[in-house]
Amino acid sequence: MSQFFMHQKSDLVSEAIEGALIGNPWHSLSLLDAGPDIRVVVRNDWDKKDVALISGGGSGHEPAHVGFVGKGMLTAAVCGDIFASPSVEAVLSAIINVTGEKGCLLIVKNYTGDRLNFGLAAEKAKKLGFKVELVMVTDDIALPDNPQPRGIAGTALIHKVAGYAAASGKSLEEVMAAANEAIAATASLGLAFSSCHVPGEKRDERVKEGQSELGMGIHGEPGASTLKTQDSREIVALMAEKLAEHNPDNKKTALLINNLGGFSSLEMAVLTREVLRSPLGKQVDLLIGPATLVSALDMKGFSLSTLLLTDVLAEALKAPVEASGWQPASKPAPLNTRRGEKVARQQQFAPSENASAAAIVASVCRTLAELETELNQLDAKVGDGDTGSTFAAGAKKILAELEANRLPLNEPENLLTLIGEELAVVMGGSSGVLMSIMFTAAGQKLEEGEALPQALSYGLERMQHYGGARPGDRTMIDALDPAFAALAAGKSKEEAAQAAKAGAEKTAQMSKAQAGRSSYLNQESLHGVKDPGAYAVEQVFARLAAQ
Repeated sequence: MSQFFMHQKSDLVSEAIEGALIGNPWHSLSLLDAGPDIRVVVRNDWDKKDVALISGGGSGHEPAHVGFVGKGMLTAAVCGDIFASPSVEAVLSAIINVTGEKGCLLIVKNYTGDRLNFGLAAEKAKKLGFKVELVMVTDDIALPDNPQPRGIAGTALIHKVAGYAAASGKSLEEVMAAANEAIAATASLGLAFSSCHVPGEKRDERVKEGQSELGMGIHGEPGASTLKTQDSREIVALMAEKLAEHNPDNKKTALLINNLGGFSSLEMAVLTREVLRSPLGKQVDLLIGPATLVSALDMKGFSLSTLLLTDVLAEALKAPVEASGWQPASKPAPLNTRRGEKVARQQQFAPSENASAAAIVASVCRTLAELETELNQLDAKVGDGDTGSTFAAGAKKILAELEANRLPLNEPENLLTLIGEELAVVMGGSSGVLMSIMFTAAGQKLEEGEALPQALSYGLERMQHYGGARPGDRTMIDALDPAFAALAAGKSKEEAAQAAKAGAEKTAQMSKAQAGRSSYLNQESLHGVKDPGAYAVEQVFARLAAQ
């Protein structure tokens, strides 16, 4: 069974609606009291003088549809269970409670359940004397030959355009015409790395690791094709090309960048960059998002929606509203840069050659770069999953300097100092600073005449002094300390490697970490897992011993 943050599944939707109303910043919405199982959200300020706009459908697409109820957008939203259309009675309740003389427009996503329930409610309302019309949103272009295109995230754009027309006092016929114009001008395409997690159900794992599904439906329905990539540039290039086919005249467009629920803000920012740098981006005159407007629970994916602009449609999209789920439309901003003063290097070193030193540097750096994924996976168990990436970043930088013949290889004191400077720049978090302290202090000792093993031990002591960790605290020091001590005692590199390995293995048996991210974890999480930094040290010394 799936994990889901809730008390009881039967109460999930009702409790979520209550939370949305309580958190509404304008305090302008109410839950319609029209009987049990009727979940309709309405505007408090509604006086029935304008055309009413009603939308809705299955829940699980938040902030749609409750988040689009408010001045300038929807009059009411009718909420069904998760991914299930609301009943005819619920839709009819909304119609009869908010519709005045100017009538009501139903905005429906093109799914069978929604078409039937909203359609029958419209016919019943007409029989009761209400003026009701219905428009169907069909923006999904994933299946070009589909006679019944689905309604997906572009629905939010239709809400906005129709809401502007209604708020402007237009007639029902004019509001419907504005909505249909927007529907005809809108195209959407989605992509997901994984399906959504429906409460109480097992997650569908059909999308394999490293792949993505183009056109996955907002209820987890299979898409048009499976792509053997998750590369942001490849994916955006393909989607931008398909969306551009619906704009043969290269007209200016509005672009909605919609999170389907599971993408991080970091990923959405990358997506925005890629789309706006694509040929499609050159046509974008108004940008909505990146944001979550029409989600699919926690689906790890996104959708792109374009709307071919006219002056009227642009004005409609830019008009202010009081709906918590809407994101203001604005012109994409150019990337601005500001010249800054670079931090001057404390010392400049002339490159020099030393084959033995070059071999050691290359071995250490290549080992750490090759371990990136393995270290990240290990760190994910006891930390934040970035140890491999952090070490690899530093290693790749030093390796690039080596391959460009920019290192003072024949001057070990300057070499260590330069490595310390470079690591402080490219390695994030505390690791880069700590390693920089160690190499900088070791370089200082070499300059004072100390032998390399003693200089490294001194650098390690300075790292401990500033970092606070000690042997036994379950950090990389548990492997570095015995290895450096072995070298300082005149032992061979093979013996130093054995000391590093023994130190790393001890970390797997330590019940508590006293420093680093692992110090926040309990004993059960740590037991049997080597500290990633200590394991990296073990592997580096093993490679050096094998040379």
